[in-house]
Amino acid sequence: MEHADKRIIFIGGKGGVGKSTTAAAIAWGLSKRKFRTLLVSTDPAHNTGDIFDRKIGGSIKHLSSHLAAIEIDPDKEANAYIQGVKSNIKGMVHVGMLEEVNRQLDTAKSSPGAEEAALFEKLISIILEERANFDKIVFDTAPTGHTIRLLSLPELMGIWIDGLLQKRQKTNETYSRLLHDGEPVEDPIYEVLKTRQERFHQAREILLDNKRTEFIFVLNAEKLPILETKKAIELLEKYHLFVNTLIVNKLLPNEVEGSFYERRRNHERQYVTTIKKTFRDQQLMFVPLFPEDITNQEQLEQFSTYVERGEND
Repeated sequence: MEHADKRIIFIGGKGGVGKSTTAAAIAWGLSKRKFRTLLVSTDPAHNTGDIFDRKIGGSIKHLSSHLAAIEIDPDKEANAYIQGVKSNIKGMVHVGMLEEVNRQLDTAKSSPGAEEAALFEKLISIILEERANFDKIVFDTAPTGHTIRLLSLPELMGIWIDGLLQKRQKTNETYSRLLHDGEPVEDPIYEVLKTRQERFHQAREILLDNKRTEFIFVLNAEKLPILETKKAIELLEKYHLFVNTLIVNKLLPNEVEGSFYERRRNHERQYVTTIKKTFRDQQLMFVPLFPEDITNQEQLEQFSTYVERGEND
């Protein structure tokens, strides 16, 4: 299957469709093929630990010889992000203004998008710093809307930082001409922004490289997941991010009998037809509804066989 050739894999989709199970199964399948694999959960619900029946938390924990996992807490990352900014500016702001600046930063922590920005900072760190330690990194993301905001951040924040750098450079040039006879002015804030710009550019380059990165969406054969997936794919395309693979999860097995199940199966078949017509540009994979929750390695391995062999309906 195509994702075996990728280094970074993002799993997205509507809440409740089976993203965490899919991400865990893909990560498990890759690890069984001897790829050093890191499974990263960014969904606040954090089902990863439940699936593996292990407490994972916010530091990388090894689950097997080739599989490790980490659960990122967006709230903790937002706090750490703000603390980092406070540390960076401590020597750059007048002591009399420091308390007010810190108060403003604490307020900013609760502003819309603050958690996504902090979360993306963490994702950048994982992508850039853990590449040497892992062959594959699989991201289990939060429900669709959060995923789109998260993945659009490299472009949006890149533009924002580019603008800040230009303004800062003009200010420094003016200050240099007026007070320093044209000599360059040391500006720690400019250097911090420049470093962030380079990291954002690196991350964006990786996300846009379809030879290294793949985006997979999970959906069920139902009206709302189909509509939400279609909108998500169209939105991501505006940021040049392309979803190449869809996993249609929890399909009723053929061996289930009875008039109720037959009606449900006919209803489902209509939506499968809709999925095939709607998503002609995506590779489709079909996974049946399992009789039990997927909570052990044997079940994960069984699930992974469905997502490794392409269209199978």
